Amino acid sequence: MKTFQGIAASSGLAIGEAMVIDNGKCRINRRFISPSEVEAEVNRFRVALEAAQKQIALNRDSVIQELGKEYGQIFEAHLQILSDPRLQKELEENIRNNCYSAEYSTNVTFERYVALLRKVQENQFTERANDIRDIELRLLRELMGIRKEELVSLDRPVIILATNLTPSETTSLDREKVLGFATESGGLGSHTSIVASALQIPAVLGIGTFLDQVDDGDIVILDGENGLFILDPDVETIQKYENLIAKNRHIEVQLSSLADQQARTKDGTVISIYGNIEFPYEAKICLESGADGIGLYRTEFLYLAASPDEFPDEDAHFEAYKMVLEDMQGKPVTIRTFDLGADKLPEGFSFSRDPERNPFMGLRSIRLSLKNTQMFRSQLRAILRASAYGKIRIMFPLVSTIHEFRQAKMIFTDTCEELYERGIPFDPKIPLGIMVEVPSTVIMLGTFVRDVDFFSIGTNDLIQYTLAVDRSNKEVGALYNSEDPALIRLVRQAIKVADMYDKPISLCGQMGSNTQNTMLLLGLGLRNFSVSPGSILKIKKICQNVTIEECKEIAQKASMMERVIEIRGFLRRKTRELFDKDLDD
Repeated sequence: MKTFQGIAASSGLAIGEAMVIDNGKCRINRRFISPSEVEAEVNRFRVALEAAQKQIALNRDSVIQELGKEYGQIFEAHLQILSDPRLQKELEENIRNNCYSAEYSTNVTFERYVALLRKVQENQFTERANDIRDIELRLLRELMGIRKEELVSLDRPVIILATNLTPSETTSLDREKVLGFATESGGLGSHTSIVASALQIPAVLGIGTFLDQVDDGDIVILDGENGLFILDPDVETIQKYENLIAKNRHIEVQLSSLADQQARTKDGTVISIYGNIEFPYEAKICLESGADGIGLYRTEFLYLAASPDEFPDEDAHFEAYKMVLEDMQGKPVTIRTFDLGADKLPEGFSFSRDPERNPFMGLRSIRLSLKNTQMFRSQLRAILRASAYGKIRIMFPLVSTIHEFRQAKMIFTDTCEELYERGIPFDPKIPLGIMVEVPSTVIMLGTFVRDVDFFSIGTNDLIQYTLAVDRSNKEVGALYNSEDPALIRLVRQAIKVADMYDKPISLCGQMGSNTQNTMLLLGLGLRNFSVSPGSILKIKKICQNVTIEECKEIAQKASMMERVIEIRGFLRRKTRELFDKDLDD
């Protein structure tokens, strides 16, 4: 048995046969044609180009119909690249001037673009290079008469293993037969990861070289919860994961009955549980799970799915927000203004004139909004317009100083005046809050309370900045822990200060979605959770079966421990003791 660590890109567990696909690239020989064949070759290229464009358009339309407009924009960008007259001219000139075959011209031209993009060591350029590769493969397959039937017409359930999967390949997966997939490359910010999550296909990306150790038909396990790929598992490991899969199914059936129930502890304390969403369609899932509202609506995907020369305009924002508000039927929706920068940038685009050596410490989140006020105001106008259709709260990300918040509030106030003068209806009393995700903000929270209406602890970044660990770097992943004693102290301090000044505070990071941390957080004083849609009912169940005093005792004991492994083991054990038959840990 061999276990490989990758990046957990889409949650879920799967056991099945491996299917290894060679999709690194088509093998193209260096082939020339005679001058008399040039025009016929150009025409053959144009026919293949038109066929590829039609196929991309079909992909775009089917994805929009199934998942929504935001996902379809990935393929709209592909279509725009393939329709670029400059690209087409270069491809045809290689045929006419160099007597290249259409396949060789395509290979040479696209390889040049990929090589240039990959010289730039930044995530957005790497992702654009992957998109260029996807388009090249599609065009070559049209020219060579190759179809990817192996991914769409499977005769048995399999776990797909590949060097990489492009977004179009991912959307074409037969979801009845594909149990999950693992790749050697790729990461959390990739379009493949986004599509896999939307399709609810378990995925582990960025494992590194492993395909040479796997044969078709090998039994493998995919753990999309922890980013693990297990080759040739032993009987004990197979039994363990079969039990987990069965347990998860049992839990889902049991928990569905809790959707209409309140999250109230055994001693009568009411706990509010909100949902975290990234795409509008997820609002209905939260509502069906009995969420008290949306505690975090991430708005970055509106930008990340768009082409760099066609950013979403104010109306695109407005329609997305309006849809969520209407779906939530009067329940509050907290919209976080765009959290771009660092590892989240639109493809091929940079907001900084010079490449940032340390983008996580640089121009991102609220800092980027304050530098790009035109984009910021456009989003604020859309939010204000949408506020006429439901209850909205606005939250600014990565605020590290009170001056940043006051600047953002001033721009918000100016935007309100602009809409008022234009006679556009909006809610003039929208609460303004901040993400607490920088240690300096926790330390100075007593200063923020005079200006800020509410707080939400973003543990994903708070862990990163407290422990100096890049959360997307698997090389130091072992140091990135939500159970670290330092983080627990910061969370306790933030809740204590907010309570002291009677300011609402929630926690919206991944720490809150992990059920083994629920009792700890309740014991630290948290009464408002904002979690992934799949965790809402599980956390509701835990709240209904504990008392606050029991949770305080657990938090007290955990706070006295010095090592992460000790704290994690203690919390896991307590959760199992309470719900060994009902909930996973």
